[in-house]
Amino acid sequence: MKKYGLIGYPLSHSFSKNYFFEKFKRENITEVSYENFPIHSIDQLPLLIRKLPGLAGLNVTIPYKESVIRYLDEIHGEAKIIGAVNTIKIFEKKDKKLIAGYNTDVYGFQNSLKPLLGSVHQKVLILGTGGASKAVAFALDKLNITYIFVSRNPSEKNHIAYNTIDNILMSEYLIIINTTPLGMYPDTRSFPPLPYESFTPDHILYDLVYNPEQTTFLKLGKEKGAVTINGLTMLELQAERSWEIWNTKN
Repeated sequence: MKKYGLIGYPLSHSFSKNYFFEKFKRENITEVSYENFPIHSIDQLPLLIRKLPGLAGLNVTIPYKESVIRYLDEIHGEAKIIGAVNTIKIFEKKDKKLIAGYNTDVYGFQNSLKPLLGSVHQKVLILGTGGASKAVAFALDKLNITYIFVSRNPSEKNHIAYNTIDNILMSEYLIIINTTPLGMYPDTRSFPPLPYESFTPDHILYDLVYNPEQTTFLKLGKEKGAVTINGLTMLELQAERSWEIWNTKN
């Protein structure tokens, strides 16, 4: 039996296990399983792989998308450029077990955002500077959309602080993407500190959080008529891309 799963910590918010369970059932895929592996440290990854014969692939979620890289034998495509991995393939090559890393966040994000874009959507505020934000930025580069990062502690040229965001900036940056865990279950009352009174029907609010389905961030934007989307479509696209990677011969 081939085994797949998700590593991260905590995993109480996990989407992947249920998604793959339903996929296997719907598509009559047998002799496979998908489990959550809530490891407390990324240093536990080698032991996990050793003790689970048949483990063929893993999805990677926070906080390990960047730190997992030191345990990989190969890094492919966009993951290498971005420096963040969310999909791992485990396979045998010349009697040696190899671990390869990929990034499907870019694919999932880009293809979930594209249908919402209009001619006015030329500039983006990316909230957060973690691994997910790097994938978002890479996808925006591919779409030729300008962006700046918003951080609690801005330290680079293209970073600004939350308290510098005013009505003028909001009128120019019509896409706001939350890549932080703010608002994620169980802390559903938290939300990014923004001038929400500035949102308009021209704005797109994209929250990578999907649990709850409507975060406070999205709710406040929706009240102003903004277009809102959570991370569910992105996750579904990512999951399917992961499955393709795991089932493509090396």
